[in-house]
This record gives sequence, structure tokens and C-alpha cells, in this order.
Amino acid sequence: MKSFFGGTYIGREILEENNIFYPIRLEYYRIEKLDKNQTFYGIEIIKTEYKKEGIKVENEVIENITKEEKVINGILDKLKFGTVMPQSGQEVIKELVSA
Repeated sequence: MKSFFGGTYIGREILEENNIFYPIRLEYYRIEKLDKNQTFYGIEIIKTEYKKEGIKVENEVIENITKEEKVINGILDKLKFGTVMPQSGQEVIKELVSA
């Protein structure tokens, strides 16, 4: 099961500093997977770029991060606050879990 956790737009100043002149939205989802009567939690990060040529969507799914709902919610909070994108999601999550 997938449930929406939160979303954010990347600030215009940050985008312009990186020579990006179109909006980017990030969405974060908590994934719950039941396996042998145990719930495992994962994350999906979706990045949507609103370019003149059209909309481009990119995503990353990271499964089986933890069995603890509190832990996955904490990770999701940090990802959202840090505006973590799909391409760096796995690396950031690995660092957060090992810390």
C-alpha cells in the first residue's frame, strides 16, 4: 500500500542558482508491504519538472527500509525538509539508516 506523506516545490532562488528556470515539485510516499505477517516500510520519491516542452516525471522506489513506522516517518520528514530528489534518495536513506 502506498500513502502520500508530503510534497514541496523547490524554491525559485535555489533553482535559479542552478540555472533552472521552471518549477520542480517533489512528492514523498510511504510504502507498506506485508510479508509473512510482518510490515516492511519503504519510500517512493517523485520529482515532477514543469518544462515548456512538457512535464517530465522521475521516481525512485526504495523498499524494505525498516519494520518501524516511527523510523520511516522520521526519514520521510528529513527527506521532505532536505528536498531530496529521486536520484540521490537511495544514498541519503542509506546514510540516515546507518546513523
